[in-house]
Amino acid sequence: MTTNQPPSTPESHPDGNAVGGVGAGIAAVRAPRGSARAALIAAAHTTVRRQGYAATTVDQICAVAGVTKGAFFHHFASKEALAVAAAEAWTERARPMFDMPPHTKLGDPLARLLGHIDFRFAMLDGPVEEFTCFVGTMVQEAFATSDAIRAACEASIAAYCDALAPDIEATMARYGTPEGVTALGLAQHIQAVLQGSFILAKTTNDPAIARESVTHLQRYVRMLFDQRGAP
Repeated sequence: MTTNQPPSTPESHPDGNAVGGVGAGIAAVRAPRGSARAALIAAAHTTVRRQGYAATTVDQICAVAGVTKGAFFHHFASKEALAVAAAEAWTERARPMFDMPPHTKLGDPLARLLGHIDFRFAMLDGPVEEFTCFVGTMVQEAFATSDAIRAACEASIAAYCDALAPDIEATMARYGTPEGVTALGLAQHIQAVLQGSFILAKTTNDPAIARESVTHLQRYVRMLFDQRGAP
């Protein structure tokens, strides 16, 4: 799934001070005693979004997670194995955005769809690495070198689109189906715009350009369903 998360997500804003030495400058992700696996996954989310998959080492992940290298290899056979598990965890971490926000309770499916886009817009704030997508970042580097990582990222992004499609289907049922448009295709377009907005934000190290891109997406969805004045 896409991935940026609400600012209140603990893993998006992990507690703890920046660690020294390996991984310096990256906020430490401390997990309760006995949850080294979860801490390693959270550390992977943090480090990869900040500096990319290739530049992230097992030593850095261990330092950020606050666990030993022995603990790492107790849970994961390799950095690739951790990446796959972290992609799967990213999917689960994103699921609440389809249940929790107030717009999910609205009766009008188009209002829910636009509310979801508004929700994603509101998340485009603060340091770029805190709202960009873990799987989107990782697959850009690893799609040609690791089929396991590519497939895990594909599954995560597909899960996001599958979760968004029902509201699009309901919108089409109420407002009509634009020619050549499918629910899954529009969900994938929304995902593509979000992922592209993250890349644009990285080029400027500023979320403003990403917000502008998502604003255009809002306009497009309104126009698609002939609802230019929709809230």
